[in-house]
Amino acid sequence: MEEKKEIALKNIPTRASEQYRNFPMVPRVVYGKGSFDQLGDILMPKRRHSEAPMIFLVDDVFENKPLLERIPTIFCDQIILISSNEEPKTEQVDALVKKILADFGDLPSGIIGIGGGTLLDLAKAVALMLTNKGSASDYQGWDLVNTPAVYHVGVPTISGTGAEVSRTTVLLGPDKKLGINSDYTTFDQVVLDPDLTEGVPKDQWFYTGMDCFIHCIESLNGTFLNAFSKSYGEKSLDLCKEVFLGTNSATDSREKLMMASWHGGMSIAYSQVGVAHAMSYGLGYVLGVKHGIGNCLVFQYLEEFYPEGVSIFKKMLHKHAIELPAGICANLSDAEMNTMITVAMGMAPLWENALGENWKTIVTPKKLASIYKKI
Repeated sequence: MEEKKEIALKNIPTRASEQYRNFPMVPRVVYGKGSFDQLGDILMPKRRHSEAPMIFLVDDVFENKPLLERIPTIFCDQIILISSNEEPKTEQVDALVKKILADFGDLPSGIIGIGGGTLLDLAKAVALMLTNKGSASDYQGWDLVNTPAVYHVGVPTISGTGAEVSRTTVLLGPDKKLGINSDYTTFDQVVLDPDLTEGVPKDQWFYTGMDCFIHCIESLNGTFLNAFSKSYGEKSLDLCKEVFLGTNSATDSREKLMMASWHGGMSIAYSQVGVAHAMSYGLGYVLGVKHGIGNCLVFQYLEEFYPEGVSIFKKMLHKHAIELPAGICANLSDAEMNTMITVAMGMAPLWENALGENWKTIVTPKKLASIYKKI
């Protein structure tokens, strides 16, 4: 009897052998203007006891702003203000985890990220690392996390990254820029309140919105494309065109871009991004270029791969009078250029989605160097 049981267990498919990936989705989401004020009621049932706090990781742009007063803190809850001027780092995640465990000696009831992609990714990573041993850098890659995260909530205050819905948290590590891609990364709850995105500076609004637009172009033109990804990608692309090429009221634009970000993030659940994202990871790792503007800097030179998408992108640049910085890579040393290329070429799933299984015959260090030198 025992022998039969052992044989049966051996025949259970592992995640690596699954023909169809069983991806997670955000199980709960609340949408609507003013919905942020429901956050206290949402969190209450998730509180384990008065000594297990909710930890709010909040973009420090909201310091001394009314939003801080609206955060529903009780008992020993803690608000930690964090700058989003730099990309999130694995060492930053490790430091936050160490601080939280030292301050409370027990796992918190939950982690709530309030901000843009940087804060949302930090919240996801901290929630994961509170229950998994080692450094966040140990888990950069695909499906390396074995233990579920603590309860975690995402509240985006800028739209475009798709971080609120994705199963990854992209981090700068000691030797690479790469996400912790896992089934446990996805938020347990998201609050989508378009009012929170009011007042975002124009350049930042554009660059982050273009992250969403480029998600769509790369997903819809990728070799991994299927009806699931296509349905989300097409809707997101339509919304991006309405926002950046149409005539909308400010309120309509905020609402449409928030939903474009959601759909754009969903479009890569069963697909992947592509050339621009792979190359922007190199820019981010070596030069600290933020993700949204990094995508834009690369994408403008990708007519060979995405001719129609680049044409639309340039119309959007013109309509909103956005001038991309130039000469970013002008003074790179050979070592820096080589590192940038190595980081970019390390994103194998992105290249395979963009160009197919034989992508290495198309993408060479020399080719990537020629594109980087234009930036």
